[in-house]
Amino acid sequence: MPPPVPRRKLFVTTALPYANGPFHIGHIMEYIQADIWVRFQRMQGHEVHFVCADDTHGAPIMLAAEAEGIAPEALIGRVAKSHVADWKRYGISFDTTHSTHSPENTGLAQSIYYKLRDHRPSLIGRKTIEQFFDPVKGMFLADRYIKGTCPKCGTKDQYGDACDNCGSTYAPTDLVDPYSTLTGARPELRSSEHLFFRLSDPAVIEFLARWTKETALQPEVFNKIQEWLGDGGKALADWDISRDAPYFGIAIPDVPGKYFYVWLDAPIGYLAALKKHFDSGAARRAYPSETRSFEEFIAAPEVEQYHFIGKDIVYFHTLFWPAMLRFSERKTPTNVFVHGFLVMASGEKMSKSRGTGLSPQRYVELGMNPEWLRYYLAAKLNDRVEDLEFNPDDFVARVNSDLIGKYVNIASRAAPFLTRHFAGEVLGEAGNDPQGWLAATGEAAQEIHAALDDRQYGRAMRKVMELADQINRYFDEQQPWALAKDPARRDELHRVVSDCIVGFKNLSVFLAPVLPETTRAAARFLGFGRDLGWDDLQRTPTRVGEYKHLLARIDPKQIDALFEPPSPQPSPAKAGEGAAQAHAGTTPSAPRPSPAKAGEGAAQAHAGTTPSAPQPSPAKAGEGAAQAHAGTTPSPRERGEGGGEGTISIDDFGKLDLRIARIVGAEQVAGADKLLKLTLDVGELGQRTVFAGIKSAYDPAELVGRLTPMVFNLAPRKMKFGVSEGMVLAASGDGPGVYLLAPDAGAQPGMRVK
Repeated sequence: MPPPVPRRKLFVTTALPYANGPFHIGHIMEYIQADIWVRFQRMQGHEVHFVCADDTHGAPIMLAAEAEGIAPEALIGRVAKSHVADWKRYGISFDTTHSTHSPENTGLAQSIYYKLRDHRPSLIGRKTIEQFFDPVKGMFLADRYIKGTCPKCGTKDQYGDACDNCGSTYAPTDLVDPYSTLTGARPELRSSEHLFFRLSDPAVIEFLARWTKETALQPEVFNKIQEWLGDGGKALADWDISRDAPYFGIAIPDVPGKYFYVWLDAPIGYLAALKKHFDSGAARRAYPSETRSFEEFIAAPEVEQYHFIGKDIVYFHTLFWPAMLRFSERKTPTNVFVHGFLVMASGEKMSKSRGTGLSPQRYVELGMNPEWLRYYLAAKLNDRVEDLEFNPDDFVARVNSDLIGKYVNIASRAAPFLTRHFAGEVLGEAGNDPQGWLAATGEAAQEIHAALDDRQYGRAMRKVMELADQINRYFDEQQPWALAKDPARRDELHRVVSDCIVGFKNLSVFLAPVLPETTRAAARFLGFGRDLGWDDLQRTPTRVGEYKHLLARIDPKQIDALFEPPSPQPSPAKAGEGAAQAHAGTTPSAPRPSPAKAGEGAAQAHAGTTPSAPQPSPAKAGEGAAQAHAGTTPSPRERGEGGGEGTISIDDFGKLDLRIARIVGAEQVAGADKLLKLTLDVGELGQRTVFAGIKSAYDPAELVGRLTPMVFNLAPRKMKFGVSEGMVLAASGDGPGVYLLAPDAGAQPGMRVK
């Protein structure tokens, strides 16, 4: 156990979802990542205020509401209900949720604006700009509402900022025969005076250079910011913070007919949600000792402020946001935690418009357990700005193997012995601990604690499952079913199953931030009348109840249904394309010529929702698995194919996750003529067991220490000798001989083979 630490006071947010539709799976990934961290902090006894709000302003909301013939308030109210429902379904434990279309946000946005305006020298400037204007609609047009012929390649119907055909970027005024996507009218070039935040002011640049160096930002984020700030910040452009009427947003109080650009008031929504949380009394109800007002709390030096965001909105959250706070005399964020995309196994970013995503709403409608997804994402998440791969077959295999075959398996096997033979009574202090797994659990607590605190969830989950393997191995070796037949060994039986239940309790503590509902049910079964806390690692349950099934396996048919082809969707432009909040975008890049224009075209890129075309079922993905799992890749002859005939696409190849593995164990398999049991070390990805048909060619002792490529994402296969969790690669011909492949010098376990 780590030493006790003072109670921290934390203010935590996620990026605000745009209020023009249901959540994408990328939104859910971000909420789960933040929720795990928040739940872990609460388990330590820290004071955590976790809030969110819908981002409700901007032209896309206004236009979408017009298209439906309703007021914008009605649209955002309807969407808010769907968001609240999804947060609940996926176990997201926000303390308070709110809206940027609120009195709190209006007051705070105008207050911050006044502070920036009245700063000496003033950080709000004015400049006349030229923009396309739709004379029929009577409004200025963002780039994404303008189309025309590409000036570079001549392709028709291209948007006003980039050509999908040739990839060229340009200004909307460069388009040939431009037209408004809203009315079809030819836009007119008109002038308008806009307000700008002086991001290029030397004082602002000096502050940002200092803040980014003093903040423990992720290396990728820090390096990108240094590019933006390079050469004394000369690349930074002042930020257009105003929009002309008609516009759905917050009016700029001293400039009639102007509204704050959505990206100015959206992050202020973090503060507005926290203000509601405090003003409503919710903060004090959760923490009775917290008697401060919102303004007193947010200004307190000991309060830590953290934002979880997607990698496409780094520019706004690490430049504009801290600068706005600093020069309006408010505290700046303690840190900004950035994550990457969620991509399909083919490597393609999940996209609603392209039909390559999965719908979190359909996921629940199919009866799939949200905690399966929470665990799967946790097992892949780390503290880097990396894209995560969703592989349907790996999802099924990992959940069924780890959660059912390892974690839940312990309780389902040990508990019946306790209730049947000992009325559920659990022995206290452990005995001799011959396998050492009880001691290992205690030693692992500090490692798992550090990993969860650092958002290294994948590392934590691997360690948890290593412990689960040890406990299951201990259960098998002690053979309680045999002990139960011998009255003289009753005490030994009691000790063995009690120790396993204690181990299960410890695993439940470790998994509580990831599986809140499952571990809540486990806590009831273990006799705890409350949710588990981290200090429960030091407590032994005294009596367990009757075991009831905690988790079901994933049915592969559910995966097939989840990825059925999507139904036809309306044009994204009509659905409000151009919304500001792109919460899972691309690697941070330099802003487009105008951050204001770039922001309006950055529609919800939180990784898409529309179900994609069907993915291969686990059965099909594992065809040839009898040979593959029991040895090497099946040859064309073994598959009934002509050697070397037929082709596959690069996407087909991309479905394979090939990794370098080190053979750390090799042994004969009793009763098997062709198989060797290999234990493979795949670096940070952990260890895998593979049964390989190479017995005729290799002495097990000679294999230990060798490197070999393996198929890492092959679905596990249960054999009579055990479960094979992958496949090693070997060559063979028409004659005798099997030749295990080996990488060149310098390769390391865990490296991807491309």
